[in-house]
Amino acid sequence: MFQPHPEDRLHLRLHRARSVILTSQELVEIRAAQRTFEGAYMRTALSQFSFALIILKIFTSEFYAIGALFAFYGAAVLLCSIYRRYQGNSQFFTETDDEGEVIKKFRTSGNSVLLLTALSIGAYIGLFVLTWQLGA
Repeated sequence: MFQPHPEDRLHLRLHRARSVILTSQELVEIRAAQRTFEGAYMRTALSQFSFALIILKIFTSEFYAIGALFAFYGAAVLLCSIYRRYQGNSQFFTETDDEGEVIKKFRTSGNSVLLLTALSIGAYIGLFVLTWQLGA
């Protein structure tokens, strides 16, 4: 009886699941990106929630808006993490050109980086405005 190589079975299983055959190097790349980037987004969101909780518990009511800003920013980073994971699942894909040849392609995570950059700039501007109002 024919037994496919274990690596071939993995490719067949992935092919049926996502209609894309990934090489072992691509799988390693996806796993490393998930550990690095998705973990970093999740740790950042948790640290923002923790910092918001500290501000809300320790400081007076004048600082509640800053605590709320950090809580909102943590939630936005968490949503960005979910979006990054969604994008990461389709980083490697194939496309058929005009001649019918299958071409392997790679999509960067530039959209999620731009989203997180915009969120961070907005949070910094909000923090600056709220801090400025404390002095007045």
